[in-house]
Amino acid sequence: MAEGLVEAGGKVHCLDRLPEPDGFFARAKERVNPDLGGSLNYHQVDVSKNDEIEETIAGIASQNQRLDGLIAAAGIQQVTPALDYASEDIARMLATNYTGVFLSARACARQMYKYKIQGSMCLIASMSGTIANKGFIAPVYNSSKAAVIQLARNLAMEWGRVQPDGSGGIRVNTLSPGHILTPMVEENFRKGEADRAAWEENSMLGRLSTPEEYKAAGLFLLSQASSYMTGADLRIDGGCSAW
Repeated sequence: MAEGLVEAGGKVHCLDRLPEPDGFFARAKERVNPDLGGSLNYHQVDVSKNDEIEETIAGIASQNQRLDGLIAAAGIQQVTPALDYASEDIARMLATNYTGVFLSARACARQMYKYKIQGSMCLIASMSGTIANKGFIAPVYNSSKAAVIQLARNLAMEWGRVQPDGSGGIRVNTLSPGHILTPMVEENFRKGEADRAAWEENSMLGRLSTPEEYKAAGLFLLSQASSYMTGADLRIDGGCSAW
């Protein structure tokens, strides 16, 4: 999704807690065409730390005196039966999956209000935030994604109206993907925490998705193509939750 925004001419900043970005980032950066006007940048930030995210977002916004959009995709996963979940593991997961998304959205909203930008936010939820993901024992992950969907509705209500001084007018939506073939999911398969064949069978298309298939969705939600869409959940799950 970041690469799609760059191709559309966006100056994109990717945030993660790794000291150096993953190899996927480096390969995406190599594909950037400078003639299109976009750029791809990296910042090391732990989004669960309020001061870190506030300082970083403020610095990014100050470069061009504006901030137009946010895609908040922070998420970690732990496959553990509810009866065995330690309270500290619950807190750790919610600190990233919910609090990290909340703090990121708030930091961006502050800059949008400051520079009077009627921006747009896409919070990455999951179909698992709406359904009990069949055969996948992840009660905290699933409920954290439900919280993200509800968070977006409330932020959309709070920030949606344009104020007399020109601030506000911020749209907030969620994107709920289905099963995506990522390194995290491949690790689930390797550990026997999920059954690939069962997941493929549960898809009306008979397959898992790839990250590239959400590229246009991110661009749609952050652009004026979705100008009358807010407080909504865009579910792209191969029909898994439509049975």
